[in-house]
Amino acid sequence: MIRLPAATALALVFAVPVATSLSAQVKTPDRPVTDPRSVTSPVNPNARAVPVEDIGTSRSLGTTAWSADGRQIFVATNLTGRTNIWRTDTAGSWPVQLTQSDDSQTGLAPSADGKYVYFQQDVGGNEYPDIYRVPVDGGAVEQITKTPDRREGSMLVGGAKGAIALSTKLKTEGQTNLAVLDADGNVRVLTKEADPQFAWGAVAWVDSGTAIIANRDRVDSKVGEVWRVDATTGAATKLIAKADTVYQAADATPDGKWIAVSTDDGTGQLHAGLYDTAARTWKWLKPTPWEQTASSLTRDGKALIFATNADARSTLYRYDIARGTETALQVPPGVNYLTGADPRSPDGRTLLVGHSGADSPTNLYLYDLASGAARPATQLAIASLSPDVLPKSEVVTYKSFDGTLVSAVVTMPANLKRDGRNPAIVLPHGGPTGQAQDGYSRYATAFASRGYITIQPNFRGSTGYGKAFQEANFKDLGGGDLKDTVAAKTFLVNTGYVDAKRVGIFGGSYGGFMTLMAIGRVPDEFAAAVQWFGIINWRTMYRDQDELLKAYQRGLLGTPETDPKVYDASSPLTYIRAAKAPLLTIQGENDIRVPRGQAQEVNDILKAKGNVVETVFYPAEGHGFQKRENQLDSLKRTVAWFDKYLKAAPAK
Repeated sequence: MIRLPAATALALVFAVPVATSLSAQVKTPDRPVTDPRSVTSPVNPNARAVPVEDIGTSRSLGTTAWSADGRQIFVATNLTGRTNIWRTDTAGSWPVQLTQSDDSQTGLAPSADGKYVYFQQDVGGNEYPDIYRVPVDGGAVEQITKTPDRREGSMLVGGAKGAIALSTKLKTEGQTNLAVLDADGNVRVLTKEADPQFAWGAVAWVDSGTAIIANRDRVDSKVGEVWRVDATTGAATKLIAKADTVYQAADATPDGKWIAVSTDDGTGQLHAGLYDTAARTWKWLKPTPWEQTASSLTRDGKALIFATNADARSTLYRYDIARGTETALQVPPGVNYLTGADPRSPDGRTLLVGHSGADSPTNLYLYDLASGAARPATQLAIASLSPDVLPKSEVVTYKSFDGTLVSAVVTMPANLKRDGRNPAIVLPHGGPTGQAQDGYSRYATAFASRGYITIQPNFRGSTGYGKAFQEANFKDLGGGDLKDTVAAKTFLVNTGYVDAKRVGIFGGSYGGFMTLMAIGRVPDEFAAAVQWFGIINWRTMYRDQDELLKAYQRGLLGTPETDPKVYDASSPLTYIRAAKAPLLTIQGENDIRVPRGQAQEVNDILKAKGNVVETVFYPAEGHGFQKRENQLDSLKRTVAWFDKYLKAAPAK
């Protein structure tokens, strides 16, 4: 445990400053600043508190896959409270359960002969899955690999003689390699990555299933390369690469001539293009200041499906390669993405699309490329979660302490008075290389339907706003990004709706870290806090976590030996004894990303100090809770915590 002298700890506690001439604004896409008073609470006579049980019972959309003949769709979802595999007819039918397990089953990949669905399954959330398969018509599940010390997953069907490409990683190593699973169940590793910071992943089979287009990505998201790997010999040829540049392939034509790629080369923001491997030339899509990513080529090779993530809202487009025209897919606004290792139906006519909106829980859609029509393939939300009842959201932009533009998703309850008496909750996202998007959030829904205004800030370090913004919190975790998060609270208060003394903070993983930093570094800002599997001590994190995550942490902070002052300044442990807010902590026993000891350390320090603190551990759960009873219990506890410590306190 790190113990600093009291004087040192107090010197490190900061107040959020106003912008000064010394502050350097971080560049992001231009957009107007939102007037806080323009945010309004809508009048809705149908609005009501959605039962927490209903929110917790709504089913998730996991991985998806087409059957070999395109007549059926396989979906990993938790209809029974466990994420198992279900089958439904493409034309529409009652879903049929294929597997049953307490452990989550994901990464679906149908065999080339159409007889089986392959999938991956770990043990109690330990993130070291083996490969299994089940007959498409039901039957006994067969375990293909039995390697508890090796992770296998990210399967891609399409190799010669039924081979499946996949990624594999040893527990003792940080690096991830490319491998092939043959029809007899044997795994053969193709690459020999030496750098623990890099991971290989299959993108597309080419040349009649004899070679693989693959990505070689650095864990800190600063470097990406595109390679061609011979599936027999493992001989690898570098196709696209440049120092300190991201190139990430998404798909390739069967002959390997065209590769669909996203890159930040020259712009500092991801943009999409097609690379001609023979001529070594590019065909670029229309430029945009926003994040643009290639998704999938159509089976006829005539078009590219790509996504534009414009300020937390994602839209899918079809790019006609010959004409150079771009057409938006007619899918409801919100968060839209192609889903599955191969989202295209075998006949090439239909795409699997995942969609969610603030008032629309995640659902699977079938998009017809010829007609442009989309229809739901599943209905995963419980009936009470209907758009006429659920709270709405909007994306706002505010200036942080140094003038940097920060966007956030605000979810506003209906029928509130602008009287400065309402409670609110700030929800920092995980990552930090992640983004809060304007889609469905069970947490924002639970809170906002009960009268809490919520805000999900995309603080510096978030993806989607360019390379400079994404890297702006490196070796400054819990510094500028925390100031951005506190500025989100200030924005809510300035709407005129929120009581500054009734604002809480809640997050998981890096959001949990931000919660712990907030109550320690700015102890008077938040009246109550809930953190799920958050980091308190980067030194013990580095000591105890998985090797791949150590490599990620080195990219953010360096090492405890090379950057001890950075580790001290970035650890909530340095500040946590200043915390005042009542804190609820929830943690999985098997978490390899944020080990159990992090939560225990928080609990022990605050309990010894006499703070109000409660800590809950769930057995057989990892980084995030997969079992429905734990999903529901954690949500109930979180809502009850804020009801007790935010709603019960009188406004002052």
